[in-house]
Amino acid sequence: MSPNGSLVETLVHGHVTELRLARAPVNALNPDLCRAISGSLAGALANGARGIVLAGGPKVFSAGLDVPFLLSLGDDQAALLQAWTAFFDAARALASCPVPVVAAMAGHAPAGGCVLALCCDYRIMADGPYRIGLNETQVGLVAPEGIQALMARAVGAHRAERLLVAGAMVESAQALRIGLVDEVTGIDDVATRARVWLQELLQLPQGPMLETRRIARADVAACLRDERIDLPRFVAGWMQPDTQAALRAMLARIGK
Repeated sequence: MSPNGSLVETLVHGHVTELRLARAPVNALNPDLCRAISGSLAGALANGARGIVLAGGPKVFSAGLDVPFLLSLGDDQAALLQAWTAFFDAARALASCPVPVVAAMAGHAPAGGCVLALCCDYRIMADGPYRIGLNETQVGLVAPEGIQALMARAVGAHRAERLLVAGAMVESAQALRIGLVDEVTGIDDVATRARVWLQELLQLPQGPMLETRRIARADVAACLRDERIDLPRFVAGWMQPDTQAALRAMLARIGK
């Protein structure tokens, strides 16, 4: 297990490695946590992991990007680009991982938390009043085209349009019905079920399974190509006065 104080705890279960987000209280994705995700994933692969569980919680898988931190950067566009680059690097690391990855969501997964989950092979969520989705329009942001494509890949183009335009967050039972998550289970069983799914997959002949997976998931990595994210344009949108006002209003509502 990783040393105390680590932003990502590493737990090895045979051929399966669990990477547990550990940035209290809600695993907000600042650059340090994003870099820790990328580094921990690389470390697990270097140590021979054949399957990865990306876990968070309890009650919050990840609350998404660390908005107070991003707002503290003011109009420093270079620093904003650096922060968002760290996030998309983590997403790309998951999307291009050469072994299967399961998102074990024992709680809410809005915005950036949802993006990380969409980059995984399989998504398991806690049963109950826990929500997942891309709520960018609720705070005055536009989800990049590549991120919208990830949502459409999971739920279909028409339903993705409805969810994205409204910035909707759906509870786990509805997320299961529409295909946004693959499985719902008790909150205490999420990580265990993730390991079980991986262990069953690892019983298959590895070469054919991994090559089939590589072909089937090529579009996931393609969604995150630079031209489909257009980070400079996204950051420019972040700086718009109405977006800044909406973000600050959101923080005021939740008491940050």
